[in-house]
Amino acid sequence: MQDFPAEIFLQRPKIVQSLLSLLKLAFGDGKHRLALQSVSCLQQLCMYLRNRLNFHRDPGFFSNKHDTVSQNSSLSYCHEARGTHHSQNPSPGSSSPRPSVVGRTGQRPRGDGQDWDAASSSGSSSHAHVNSRISVHSPLDMGHIDLPELETEDTLELQFQQLSLPQFCVSILESAVPLLRTGSRQVIIRVLELLTEDMTLIGEAISTDIWDDSSLFGIDMKEKLLLVLGALGETMCYHKSSISLEQPEVMLVHHRMAFISISLFAVRLLQTLLPVEKASEFLSEPMSTALFLLSLDMPISLEYPNIHEAVVAYLEQLNSENYSIYKRTAEAVYSIECTCNFLSDIGKEGEKNLLELVELADQALRSFSYHQHFPLIKEIISICSKIWKSAQASPLLQGESQKVLLHMLSHPLPRVKAETYHCCLEITKECLGVHNVTKPVSSLCNGIHFLLHPKVLYEISVFGIQEPESEQVNTAAKAILLYLLQGRLMMTALTWNKFIESLCPVIPILQGYADTEDPLGNCILLLSKASSDTEEMLPCTTRLKSMLRLLLVKKPSVRSLALKLLAFHLTSEEGADTKRPLIDARVLSRVTDLFIGKKPIELRLDDRRELVIKLETVEKVYEIFTSDDVDLVLRKSAAEQLAVIMQDIKMHAVVKKLCLIDKIIEYLNECVSQDGKVVECLVQPCLTLLRKVLCGDPVMRVSLSQQSSLLTVLFRVSLIFHEDCSVVTEVGALFCLLLFDEVSRMDMWSVNPSNKPSLPSVFSLPVSVFRRYHLPVHVIGHHAVSPYSIVLPLSADCLALKPVSDMLRIAWNLSWYHGSDNLLKQMNSETKTQEILDALKLSTEDILTLKITHMASGLQDCLHSIVQAATHREVRAAVTRMSFYLLNDRLSLKGCPGPCGVTLKSLAWHTALNRFLQVLPACTEDEKLLIDIIHFLNKLIKEQRKNSSLELLNWILELLLRHSANPLLDLLVLTESQAREETDDIRTAVRQQLQKELIALFDTLLLNFMEVTDRKCSELLYVFQTQLALKLLQCLKVTDAPHFYGLPSLERTLRGMANLTAFPGWSSHSPLTKPLDICVKYLSGLLEVITSFYVERGGNAMSFMGKGVTKSTILCLLHLSHEMMAQAGSLEWMSLWFLPLGSHSEEHIPTQQGLAWLIPLWVDRDPEVRFTSLGLGSALTTLETGCVALANSCQNISGGLWGTVVNILLDQSECSMVRREAAFILQNLLVIPMPTEIIKDYTWQGPCVHDEDSGLSLIGKPALQALLYHCHFYEHLNQMVKHCYLGRCMFDLNFSAFDRNSESNDLNGLDDSFKFWRAPSRTSQDRDPSSLSTSETTVAPSLGSTEFQPLVQSTTLLPEASHDQFVAQGHQESTSPRPPHDSSLSAPLPKLCVFVTPSLLSAMCSLLDNLLTIAPRDTAKAFRQAHLIELLCSIADATLIQTCVQELRALLPSSPPAEHTQAQVSFLLEYLSSLSRLLQSCLLVEPDLVIQDELVKPLITNIIGILTICTKDVLDKELISAFYHTWTHLFNLLAMLLRKAGAITLPFVTVALAKHWTAAIDMFCTCAGLSATCPALYTASLQFLSVLLTEEAKGHLQAKSKTHLCCSPTVASLLDDSQENQKSLEQLSDVILQCYEGKSSKDILKRVAANALMSLLAVSRRAQKHALKANLIDNCMEQMKHINAQLNLDSLRPGKAALKKKEDGVIKELSIAMQLLRNCLYQNEECKEAALEAHLVPVLHSLWPWILMDDSLMQISLQLLCVYTANFPNGCSSLCWSSCGQHPVQATHRGAVSNSLMLCILKLASQMPLENTTVQQMVFMLLSNLALSHDCKGVIQKSNFLQNFLSLALPKGGNKHLSNLTILWLKLLLNISSGEDGQQMILRLDGCLDLLTEMSKYKHKSSPLLPLLIFHNVCFSPANKPKILANEKVITVLAACLESENQNAQRIGAAALWALIYNYQKAKTALKSPSVKRRVDEAYSLAKKTFPNSEANPLNAYYLKCLENLVQLLNSS
Repeated sequence: MQDFPAEIFLQRPKIVQSLLSLLKLAFGDGKHRLALQSVSCLQQLCMYLRNRLNFHRDPGFFSNKHDTVSQNSSLSYCHEARGTHHSQNPSPGSSSPRPSVVGRTGQRPRGDGQDWDAASSSGSSSHAHVNSRISVHSPLDMGHIDLPELETEDTLELQFQQLSLPQFCVSILESAVPLLRTGSRQVIIRVLELLTEDMTLIGEAISTDIWDDSSLFGIDMKEKLLLVLGALGETMCYHKSSISLEQPEVMLVHHRMAFISISLFAVRLLQTLLPVEKASEFLSEPMSTALFLLSLDMPISLEYPNIHEAVVAYLEQLNSENYSIYKRTAEAVYSIECTCNFLSDIGKEGEKNLLELVELADQALRSFSYHQHFPLIKEIISICSKIWKSAQASPLLQGESQKVLLHMLSHPLPRVKAETYHCCLEITKECLGVHNVTKPVSSLCNGIHFLLHPKVLYEISVFGIQEPESEQVNTAAKAILLYLLQGRLMMTALTWNKFIESLCPVIPILQGYADTEDPLGNCILLLSKASSDTEEMLPCTTRLKSMLRLLLVKKPSVRSLALKLLAFHLTSEEGADTKRPLIDARVLSRVTDLFIGKKPIELRLDDRRELVIKLETVEKVYEIFTSDDVDLVLRKSAAEQLAVIMQDIKMHAVVKKLCLIDKIIEYLNECVSQDGKVVECLVQPCLTLLRKVLCGDPVMRVSLSQQSSLLTVLFRVSLIFHEDCSVVTEVGALFCLLLFDEVSRMDMWSVNPSNKPSLPSVFSLPVSVFRRYHLPVHVIGHHAVSPYSIVLPLSADCLALKPVSDMLRIAWNLSWYHGSDNLLKQMNSETKTQEILDALKLSTEDILTLKITHMASGLQDCLHSIVQAATHREVRAAVTRMSFYLLNDRLSLKGCPGPCGVTLKSLAWHTALNRFLQVLPACTEDEKLLIDIIHFLNKLIKEQRKNSSLELLNWILELLLRHSANPLLDLLVLTESQAREETDDIRTAVRQQLQKELIALFDTLLLNFMEVTDRKCSELLYVFQTQLALKLLQCLKVTDAPHFYGLPSLERTLRGMANLTAFPGWSSHSPLTKPLDICVKYLSGLLEVITSFYVERGGNAMSFMGKGVTKSTILCLLHLSHEMMAQAGSLEWMSLWFLPLGSHSEEHIPTQQGLAWLIPLWVDRDPEVRFTSLGLGSALTTLETGCVALANSCQNISGGLWGTVVNILLDQSECSMVRREAAFILQNLLVIPMPTEIIKDYTWQGPCVHDEDSGLSLIGKPALQALLYHCHFYEHLNQMVKHCYLGRCMFDLNFSAFDRNSESNDLNGLDDSFKFWRAPSRTSQDRDPSSLSTSETTVAPSLGSTEFQPLVQSTTLLPEASHDQFVAQGHQESTSPRPPHDSSLSAPLPKLCVFVTPSLLSAMCSLLDNLLTIAPRDTAKAFRQAHLIELLCSIADATLIQTCVQELRALLPSSPPAEHTQAQVSFLLEYLSSLSRLLQSCLLVEPDLVIQDELVKPLITNIIGILTICTKDVLDKELISAFYHTWTHLFNLLAMLLRKAGAITLPFVTVALAKHWTAAIDMFCTCAGLSATCPALYTASLQFLSVLLTEEAKGHLQAKSKTHLCCSPTVASLLDDSQENQKSLEQLSDVILQCYEGKSSKDILKRVAANALMSLLAVSRRAQKHALKANLIDNCMEQMKHINAQLNLDSLRPGKAALKKKEDGVIKELSIAMQLLRNCLYQNEECKEAALEAHLVPVLHSLWPWILMDDSLMQISLQLLCVYTANFPNGCSSLCWSSCGQHPVQATHRGAVSNSLMLCILKLASQMPLENTTVQQMVFMLLSNLALSHDCKGVIQKSNFLQNFLSLALPKGGNKHLSNLTILWLKLLLNISSGEDGQQMILRLDGCLDLLTEMSKYKHKSSPLLPLLIFHNVCFSPANKPKILANEKVITVLAACLESENQNAQRIGAAALWALIYNYQKAKTALKSPSVKRRVDEAYSLAKKTFPNSEANPLNAYYLKCLENLVQLLNSS
């Protein structure tokens, strides 16, 4: 399996079929070992198939090479031996695609993969097509490629025989699932592991669309899958049912473990294959039953909640009845949990959450039918009483508790109801009993408040008193009411009033029980009686209603009593003597049965859809009825008509508006008056009318029922008409409506009344009212059962089901003991448990089920078994059980560390296994046990890979590195005695298996250690690596047995070596052997292997045997090359890699040493071998000796090394990874300097090109250019970039592979198998088998011709212009339409589709970078012609990387594997790094290649997008490192772009940053914080920030000098303008400040931080403010003081050289501090004040002698002082103070220190040599600032400094320009002249005015008018005017200004003359001279003409004003 591609076993399925048939042996006696080996083989095959799938999905390995079929498909293994291929790029020196060095010509006959007769006996070499071009377009097409060698019938037979991947997967399911019913744990666990691997493949091979497929293949697959699922369901039921049988505990454990794992697998398989919504359509009954049983398995639902959720989802779709049972059982379980939680919380001390308790209590009521825990009721009632007792209880809490009480009072279970009533009665007795007479009432009676609510009293009255089933309830209810009614004396007034208030709405119900003979009835009657001595119990109206209600009671004695009470009421009524009838005994005797009628009235109204009678008619009838003028007969008729009309409820609204009821009441009052006989005829229709209106209007009923006068009138009417049945019946009906209104409203009694009570139009009464009253009406009844009654979730039938009762029993115990842990502890302890029902006690089976299912206890049990085990069998059984738990983890959780691993961390299981791992096995049984333990450890470490346990890893390493015997490592190599025992085949097999498991364990360990950061663990690992390396070296040299061909052992060893050597430094931790010695031994052994298995046998052209050996060996050699580079140092080691050339038979020819053995590997059939061997080549060529050796080894090959590598690089049929390594080799070859002409004895000549026609030969650079031109290198590169593929997978897992049409389905639907591959939509390659016949024989155009052939024909496929067709966002690859299947196509289907990956382009960018270095002009020209830079930049896509990172940050179950996404991002980042390096080189060589708007703008946008990607939640360290590496290069590129073309690139950078500003600041902060871990990124980011701010500041200064400013956002505005950005700026400033202050002065990174900080302070006021807060100014000042002290101290020490060097460092430090201060003070007065307080000037003064010694330091200090003194008078004044500081001993050349810094500066300005113009300019700029200060002017005057001005020389000869020094002086004088004291200073200088007059005649380009401005200023002072006027030259100059061509000069002259003449009579006289006056007049007249609209320009207006005033003053007397 290592040697053959995994898919061959599907294309030649005999082996797979044999393996599947062997599985049946698992049921046979003694043969199950063979079945287990078969399972192991199939499991390996599944893993290899998955690896091959990943391989084919990898875009880097996509290849169009012909012999890819040889590698991937068994269909063409014979081609290489029997046919000649014409390669598109012929390999050097051979027509064979695989030239060999020695190459055997003999062919091996069969048996090892080279069996070309396996498919057809008729195949022979004569059938081979010379130009056959078989290309595999996807891993899916392999089975459908027609063989040219095979006959048609053979091809069909082959297609029928082969297995597709879906068929293979389902075959495994079919064969393996039955094995899950065996009694062997080992078989079940191994089969489940196989099925788990198979399920992973199924997820990738079979789509859920299969269930909608109607093809033959689809139907067949569905049938098989459904049979498998049915079998799985039956197996689950079998194991579940077997647990309950009377079996030994061992079997119970076996069945339970099997049930759990099989169930988990079944559910995962369902989730993979079958969408939930289709479950009901397809799943069979066995699976439905199994899922039902699983849903009710309480331990599994707790341990695997996600699996439980999935089970319930499927069950819901499958079986509604079972799902209903589950749901109801789940409700009961929840209720049980609430019950136990309630009881637990009640028992706790301290404050309780009553609302939570009440909620728990409410839920607890639903499970009483099961647990019957009656103490719960008393607790709940107590809580309710407690809540209502408190006056502070919230209404919500009271409402919820009342709801619980009502549910209990109305509970469906009679026992619960009886207990509730009993508890309520007990509390009532407790509170109101006679024994409380002596106690204060207030403290007791509050306990019954919970009963004093209408709803509670309603429930007791309606349902409690007349409970038919329970006498206990009946009695208790009556007793409670009796206690309440009789307990007035025991209650407080508040409680009694509350009771009466609650009782009123219930009185209509209670009065039904009124009875003169019954105690309760008597108490009820008492409510209606009027009490003379005390206040009445009930309100007046309520009492009247109660008396009238008694007339309807069934008992005559009660009715008689009611009449007496009413008689008393009527007689005592106000105005009783004016009303009819007179009340006497005769009247009352006749009306005892007044309302006991025989014909009750129907209270029903009509609700017609349409109005029958018009509303106007109704209104007219109403008018007749109410009119006093109309005759009574007519009014009666109208009333009767209205009564008929009112039958329709829609008519009620009309009459209500017209006040019908008021009129009726008026008529009734009139009737009962003394003269009421007149209107008696209207009474009957009026009563009917009133009844109908009230019947339809609940609001009116409520209102009228409160009017006692109406009730009295109605009773009097009934007495008057006692003989008229119709009237009496109508009154009785009205009494029913008015007296029972409270109990008729159902909303009043609902548990959750709505805010807006519903008012039903239909009047109804509780059923109990019918029972207790004789009603004169027919009404609808309600509340036959209590409205508060709850429905219990489980019926008795459900409870009888065993799974249900099991679930409830386990749930009760889990809840009672609060979880599995506590329950199991309780079971194990011998303490007495609480007495509970037998039904609630756990059975032995339950306890075992819980213990096994609960992971922690199960594992603990396993470890206990291992410790206590007496036999090997017991230990192996326990280890197998542990493996079950590990498998369960894997099945239940996707990729997360499961509970098994977590639990094992907490258990002391190391000691349990230690004893088996510390000794050598003594017998075969020992070895078998060790195999099982190591296999378990291997699985455990694999499961924990993402969350490795350090404790576990340390334990294993310490075990492996023991100083004494080291059995695990020793077992890798057989001793001599063991080798002699090898005759025993079984022992041999066991030992080989042990070695296999050991190497697998070591491989897993090494992989796991990649993530470890713990120091101890790492140290142990390093030692282990070297120890393992030495052991593996021994294994390499020892065969298994002389008679055995030990290929498997060799392959295992080499795979272990490959894993080991991948770690850098693996050879360097041996105490006895030097690292290089180990490497040399490895090299020797590996070269021997590669020689034996590859070179000596002519590559693997002859055979596939040993292919795995070749692959692992070459990988080891690649790793070894890097290790040797690291360990060899300066030693020469390249020659160790040389092997002799030539055949063994040619002994007379001297052998040549070299690397020629490597070349055949470059053209191996396996792309992985080609890739790795070229990688080895690129590793060796990193050294010059390697380049020379490799070049010498290729001398016999046409084209040599250069031609070979270029050929591979440009081979479009080659995969990207191989071409990438070829690019690296070329890149390395270009590093060594090469000549431009032939030089003898020169080591490296470079490429050599010879033209046979002309005989010319070129070497070196010319040859390189010729080679690149000849092979169309840049044209190829152009096409490569256009076809870049950015997706992470070559084909998508979610789409079907092919678009089908009818002609392809020619094999009875067999092809349909492939639509269930989640496979690619491959552009230009999707071809059906039927189309092969037309295109197979077509010869494609040669790509080796002189003209460049397009890679893909754009007419049929992708447009060539863009790579976008291949860009994949996430998974979504675009598809292109396929041409139709037509054999008459004029052009053949294109054979090649080029897929170029970013990793290949990365290598190409690096190669181009080197080419650009070697030949800048030629390469740049080629770039421009091929548009390469534009194409390369177009691939950079920030969006794609952002999408991938978002996927990584929030991994969803549907997301692709994280590793794939990480790889994709890494490749894209690598490309960006290489591209940025290339672009930087382009900017250095030829900037125009990059500086183009259309290229730069998107490039910068993408770069900023990538830089601002948030990597916060990305956990992979390598990926983060890749990001940092790329960011470093991108920052460098941006910085270079800004430096080279800031004007163009700056706007793009700022706009891009503005879009992501917050993210950008975060990114800068992140990078600035990486100075320790990633200094390169730290430096690059801060340098970019510095350059950015600097370039922006430059641009801002340039924009200021122009008329317009840039409108795009600036970084300065982003930093300072927005309030939102303040925190981000502070954060950035903090980080940079920390970087600056946290580094030592010698650290180069400090300077980087300082530069960034300077730039930031220069542009941002906020940054300055923050720096001030952070004490930057104080710190800098302290630093300067410290430097001063240090310099002074060092100056006293001898040793000038060392001192000078030290001084340089200190001076740099001082320079940085002053620059920081300068930028911090810039335009910031607050900071200047701080500097003043920190004594900046004194410190500088003390440093002045040192500053004088260094011009750069002087320049910086003067800049600092310029910034400090600008617009800051206090600062200027501070320079004049004398300094009291200590000064060093001065050297003679420095001069003495003056007593103020001002004098020092004046002295410097006086003595400054002319050649130092920069310092000179800075000094005068500083003096110009200081000249504005009064104090400084004084110092200047006293120092006679201005005398120096008079000594300035004027220009001589033809020079018309003033010197720079003169201009500096003039600027200084101009500032001095701004104040009168300064003007005086100027005028006191003898000859100053004359000198200025002379200077005004000369020009200067920057400041031409300075002398005029000085004159202008001086003229404004009255004191100066005489001196000016006395100097005619000045007047002449000013007058001449008016005629100047310069407008500014004109304005200055006019203003100066106006100032001079103003308020100065002498000046008027002097200036009236004709010459001056004429000039003024001419200037004024000209100005008026020139500036007609002077208001538009203020300067022009001012000029006119000056002239106008001058004219007026000169013309005035």
